[in-house]
Amino acid sequence: MSPDQARRRPPTAQQFVLAELRRAITSGRLRPGAPIRQDALAEELQVSRVPLREALKMLQGEGLVAYEAHRGYFVETLSLDDLREVYRIRELLEEEAVRRAVARLTDADLDRLESAQEEVERAAAAGDVPAMAAANRLFHMTLFDRAGMPRLARLIRTLWDATDAYRSMYYGDPGNRERVVKEHRATLDALRRRSADEAVTTLDLHRAHAVADLAPLLDPAP
Repeated sequence: MSPDQARRRPPTAQQFVLAELRRAITSGRLRPGAPIRQDALAEELQVSRVPLREALKMLQGEGLVAYEAHRGYFVETLSLDDLREVYRIRELLEEEAVRRAVARLTDADLDRLESAQEEVERAAAAGDVPAMAAANRLFHMTLFDRAGMPRLARLIRTLWDATDAYRSMYYGDPGNRERVVKEHRATLDALRRRSADEAVTTLDLHRAHAVADLAPLLDPAP
């Protein structure tokens, strides 16, 4: 385990393993379709097989890994149909969250969103995809949590967990990182004016651009 891993290690072994596996998948270190070697991972992360198995079960539920009898776990292969389905469900749920959140936004909430956006921009400028993904998630979840609907927020988080790998692919392109920054800024502007309609429209375009850009990578022409 590296010094960086030790510093950011969550309080339980299962949480630690879950975070490290997510990071390995979304960063591309574990590629789509690759087998997950449990013995090697347990040794690398300095944990027993028990928290590793529990973390893999959670990632299977999120759609990031798949299990095959007699073969074990594999990183899930990315699919355009899967991406479109998840993003359509997100569109429906996130509109409700945004509209409810806008009515409850305070100046302190907007300050938190601005702070998260500054982290997005720093990571984008540095080309740090994992840091940008984390900051981007914080930006969006800060907004969705203001809806005051914790079950809805949990559903949205599960959908995000299932598409982390797609998001990292998208952020790998500098032009896409620049686009995300601009779209977040437009969203923040709409939120400051308490314009729910404009915020929803901006975020719909935000998702649509990601799907359109990833479509040729996930379903290339023959």
